Amino acid sequence: MKNPATQYFFGTFMHTPALDQLEILHDTLISVDAAGTILSVVCPDDPSYRESLDVAKAHKHFTSIGDNGFYLPGLVDTHIHAPQWPQLGKALHLPLENWLMDCTFPLESKYQDNAFATAMYTSLVETLLANGTTSAVYFATAHTRATEILAELCVEKGQRAWVGRVAMDDQQQCPDYYRDSSTDQGLRDSDDSIRTIRQLVGNESQRVKPILTPRFIPSCTDEMLAGLGELAKQHHCSVQTHCSESDWEHQYVIDRTGLRDTEALDKFGLLTRTTVLAHANFINHSDMSIIKNRGAGVAHCPLSNQYFAGSVFPLREALNLGVHVGLGTDISGGPSASQFDSCRHAISASRMLESGVDANLKADTRGIKNARIDYIEAFYLATTGGGVMLDEPIGMFRKGYAFDALHIDTSAINSNLLFFPEIDSQADLFQKTLYAATRTDIATVWVNGAVASGHRGS
Repeated sequence: MKNPATQYFFGTFMHTPALDQLEILHDTLISVDAAGTILSVVCPDDPSYRESLDVAKAHKHFTSIGDNGFYLPGLVDTHIHAPQWPQLGKALHLPLENWLMDCTFPLESKYQDNAFATAMYTSLVETLLANGTTSAVYFATAHTRATEILAELCVEKGQRAWVGRVAMDDQQQCPDYYRDSSTDQGLRDSDDSIRTIRQLVGNESQRVKPILTPRFIPSCTDEMLAGLGELAKQHHCSVQTHCSESDWEHQYVIDRTGLRDTEALDKFGLLTRTTVLAHANFINHSDMSIIKNRGAGVAHCPLSNQYFAGSVFPLREALNLGVHVGLGTDISGGPSASQFDSCRHAISASRMLESGVDANLKADTRGIKNARIDYIEAFYLATTGGGVMLDEPIGMFRKGYAFDALHIDTSAINSNLLFFPEIDSQADLFQKTLYAATRTDIATVWVNGAVASGHRGS
């Protein structure tokens, strides 16, 4: 269904246009064009405000939530393993290499069954949208048709997405039943997947994009990695992969290549302006400098890092250096479909990194000074920061940005989000939302101005 030529949205809008800035726009009118792009943001102090509001109220497509909550920007999830959705909340007691071989690879191999892929991916996309994830960066599987099914569903359901067929051809590290049949075939399949996703019916706006996806260096031969680097250059295509996630993966790359993970990926041409490096827990200052200089970014996955990383990502150091960072759920290494949870765990992880965790050490030697982030910074990473990393105009309410938005309903039944106007300010409400909101509190989700989930806006 096409958007109307112009829509108007009225109410209170809250967003984080900068890392350390919460902006609350009271009684504000936003107009949106047929493509779902914000045309104007008119606040009460604008000279044209009263006239603009009168015009909007008389318009057929006028949405006002009044005092019934507020708008937030859509959430940007920069690292999701789509096929692992049915595994959410299982096997998290295992080490990473065992979790992959014993549970994850057998599950992902099932996606050769297109009916299974359709059922699982439908559930995933609908659930993420209901949780407010308007933009998603997906690892799919090695199966070309199942990857196409995921992209088709994102188009159909209205979610903005980057969808990548997973390349994995190393016979020493990948099981016989689940890997590319050859390096050449894997490269052809990745090439075909890029072309197919870009040509999908209904995807003329390219809201759903392909993304080259070497699973990680341990699963790919040097020939595969070099070939994918050439495809990234040829197609001007984004790249995603894992980088220095765990002790095992980080050390494996050093032993095999003689280089640190970041250096090796750079050598193969896989660090670009729109490369997403998942985890990066073991990167050092030199690695960060390379990532920054290439314009690439890190998908920080604080919840899954607790289970598989064995370390805490040096988030504050990366931010201080100017590295692009977004947040990821890392479904199913992270057992939550909510980017609000990613925000909460990012805050907690940074606090533990700063204070330290070993009570046998003295407080002044236990942690890393000035490592913490706050709730405003966390929300920035889940919205605007993700957009910056992906080089996409998303994540805030500004002219020229996509109107991706959530209606947070402060009157939702059975909610954990408690708002007391007599003692809570609007800034308090924002903070409470970040810490307490669930999908129960999300009444409606818009992507590019079109309703993608819910219907309670009025």
